[in-house]
Amino acid sequence: MCVCVCERVSVSGGRSAVCLCLEKALGLASCPALKGGAERCLPNPRPGPPLVYYKSLSGGARSEILIRAYPTIFHHAYRPGLLGYPRAPDFDRSQWLDVKFNLGLAFPNLPYLIDGDKKITQSNAILRYIARQYNLCGETEEERIRVDMLENHVMDIRMQLARVCYNPNFEVMKIEYLQQLPGQLKLFSLFLGKCSWFAGNKITFVDFLVYDVLDQNRKFEPSCLEKFSNLKEFLHRFESLSSIATYLASERCQPYPIFAKMACWGNK
Repeated sequence: MCVCVCERVSVSGGRSAVCLCLEKALGLASCPALKGGAERCLPNPRPGPPLVYYKSLSGGARSEILIRAYPTIFHHAYRPGLLGYPRAPDFDRSQWLDVKFNLGLAFPNLPYLIDGDKKITQSNAILRYIARQYNLCGETEEERIRVDMLENHVMDIRMQLARVCYNPNFEVMKIEYLQQLPGQLKLFSLFLGKCSWFAGNKITFVDFLVYDVLDQNRKFEPSCLEKFSNLKEFLHRFESLSSIATYLASERCQPYPIFAKMACWGNK
C-alpha cells in the first residue's frame, strides 16, 4: 500500500512539494504524486517510525502533526527546508494548477492524499484516515467523544494565535492574546487531568494536535506553561516516545518557520 500525501503551497513566490508514502513493507512504491510535481520519491534510508510534519496555509501556522509514527512510515522527497514554508526560486504555480482537476479529487485542494482508489482532501479528513489505520481515534465512546471535541477545540486555539501573528497590529494583539492564554491553557489542563493522554490512558491522534499547539504557544511565550505541571509533563511524555524523540533529534525536524514570511512572528 502506498499512501501519498502531497502539498504544494505558495507564499509570495515560494514553492514546496512534499510527498509522503506510508507503506506496509520496505521498498519504493509507485508514487502518483511524482506526476503532479513532487521532485523525487525515495525510501527513507532509516528504518523505524518517524513523525512527519507537513505545512498548510489553511491554518496559517504549523499544520497539524500528521499521525505517521505508528507502526511504519517512510518519508519521501525530503530535503532540508522542504517542510518549511516555501521560498524556493523555482516556484511555478502550474505545477499544481496543471493537475489540480485531473487527479480525480472530489474537492481539489492541498494537501491531498491518494491511497490506491481512495483520494482525500482536507487536512483533518486526511489526519483521521491515517489515524484510523492504527486505531488512534479512541476505542470507547467516551474516548471518541473526547477526541472529537478536542480536535475541533485545538483548531480554534490554533487559529487564535495565527490571527494575532498575521495582524499588522501585532504588538497590541499580542498583549490581548497573552492575557487570555492562561484561561485557555487551564481548560486543557483540566481536560487532561491525571490522565497520561488527552483521551485517556492510550495515545490518540489528538495528542499530536495538542502537542503541536502547546509547543507553538511555549515558543510564543516560554513561561506560559509554568503553572500547568500536567501539561509540561504531557509535553515531556510525548517527546520521550522513541519515534518522536528520534524525529525531534534529527535534521528533518524543522521547528521554524511556524508561519509564512508575511507574519509578524514565527516567520523565520
